[in-house]
Amino acid sequence: MGTPEFAKKSLQALVEDGANEIVGVISQPDKPKGRKMELSMPEVKVYALEQGLPVYQPETLKDNAILPLLKELDPELIVVVAYGKILPEYILNFPKYRCINIHASLLPRFRGAAPIQRAVMAGDRVSGVTSMFLDKGLDTGDMILKAQTPITRDMTASMLHDVLADLGGKVLIETVERFKRGDMSAEKQDETQASYAHMLTKAEGEIDWTLSAEEIYNRVRGLNSWPMAFSYLDGKRFVVDMVRLWEGSGDAGEIIAVDDGGITVACGSGAVKIENVKFEGKGRMTVKDYLRGHKIEKGTILRR
Repeated sequence: MGTPEFAKKSLQALVEDGANEIVGVISQPDKPKGRKMELSMPEVKVYALEQGLPVYQPETLKDNAILPLLKELDPELIVVVAYGKILPEYILNFPKYRCINIHASLLPRFRGAAPIQRAVMAGDRVSGVTSMFLDKGLDTGDMILKAQTPITRDMTASMLHDVLADLGGKVLIETVERFKRGDMSAEKQDETQASYAHMLTKAEGEIDWTLSAEEIYNRVRGLNSWPMAFSYLDGKRFVVDMVRLWEGSGDAGEIIAVDDGGITVACGSGAVKIENVKFEGKGRMTVKDYLRGHKIEKGTILRR
């Protein structure tokens, strides 16, 4: 049971391992995307169909909606990866080996919807993947296996996503093999160490220039590739995909230097340099290219 690219990697690992029968794939319904709002299939569905696997897309899981399907497929294990819905108890209790989840954090840190982005935004230097048994709580189940990976200094959330997606597939295969050996041991989560990774909102993308340069640097990395960090120059909104830590001081949000390499902006403490900008309706460009047709005054405050 899974929906986006992250989940596809786990399904791909099962397919390529070839040691187990995949009796069915359950994904979220197709959804409209893009300006034309054309129906788009989830990445998991696309891959499953390519592999000739049966795909099911129930509109709801409530009121025993898929119980007849479960009885037909009769799975011994249900693997859940970024499916997008809380599983009712009748699903949790159905398979012999229960339901397991591949979660993109080192639990109990960053339970919830946006663990990858929140880890980068928090400035964490390490992340990882946890396989766990699902229960009625949100990412509160007993932990089976963990694997960790460093968050390198310039790594964005989108980069970490790709690393953890591949790592999740490896952890899943190891977890399944452990079960087949008769080992279903697991460790309870320490509730005193738990934290929650709230779902991201578009509003969070607006840069708060009163934060320190380090905090802004981490937030910009964590918001890449959605919803992306942004600010305002002369009232015009522009997107920032990356910043560099820089030297300098001034009022929060003040442009303290302008050159072909970028614009340097003072933060609550320290400064950052913006090298690329993307204004609404235009493509991404370097500050050098932007300056060919526009003027940016030193001393300008970035605000609405």
